[in-house]
Amino acid sequence: MTINCKGKLIDLSTSKVMGILNLTPDSFYDGGKFKNESEILSQVYIMLKAGATFIDLGAYSSRPDANHISEEEELKRLLPIVTLILKEFPEALLSIDTFRSQVAKQGIEAGASLINDISAGLLDEKMLETVAKLQVPYIMMHMKGTPQTMQQETNYKNIIKEMLFYFSERIAKAKALGIMDVIVDPGFGFSKTREQNFEILKQLELFKLLEKPVLIGVSRKSMIYKTLENTAQEALNGTTVLNTIALQKGASILRVHDVKEAVECIRLLEQLKS
Repeated sequence: MTINCKGKLIDLSTSKVMGILNLTPDSFYDGGKFKNESEILSQVYIMLKAGATFIDLGAYSSRPDANHISEEEELKRLLPIVTLILKEFPEALLSIDTFRSQVAKQGIEAGASLINDISAGLLDEKMLETVAKLQVPYIMMHMKGTPQTMQQETNYKNIIKEMLFYFSERIAKAKALGIMDVIVDPGFGFSKTREQNFEILKQLELFKLLEKPVLIGVSRKSMIYKTLENTAQEALNGTTVLNTIALQKGASILRVHDVKEAVECIRLLEQLKS
């Protein structure tokens, strides 16, 4: 399985790591941590040196109860950082974490390589056609409602069945528009209870039925620290455990705050396979 990022074929038969760079003041783990250009470039350098294939830039916090911000504010936070990073690291493959088509368009035009959309095109009716025109890889996540309402949207008769139906429908729509490189993200923590998150992880291999690469984002999330009765700051070990399980069940990309540890997971499991 490969995806095309700016003419560069990325082989996902060996799992890859996507490093998280939050450009928001209110993200659940590292909000407001990177306050100036040198801190941002230093963090990108650390992630790339540790083995990140992608860097995911988010300028809109999607944590539960996060503040809604305007499109203008999101662009103001995002675009200068895309330019800054690519000036210093021109080969970096940047992912734009947004559900807004205009932010996606301007992020790609500024030099980013792929789009990561928590809503799979359902929060902006122009998103899929925009991605089709841009001809970039598209990560579509499963979520019900919005970041502000998702915690009230956790009723399912059969969560895995409903998620597979959701992805089948969204993939078909994307394919009809000419989007070929699609990656699916089960959306751990988005419109799901802790128990539902673990049920999805338990049955993760069923997502292979979609015949698309699967991205997993459990890094330091509440499903870990609430289970272990600690904090997001103490959840690295738990993250590593769940990432290892996800890899064994077929995950192609790990989206993480801690790149070095995720890369080590992949290297050790690859050694085990060989």
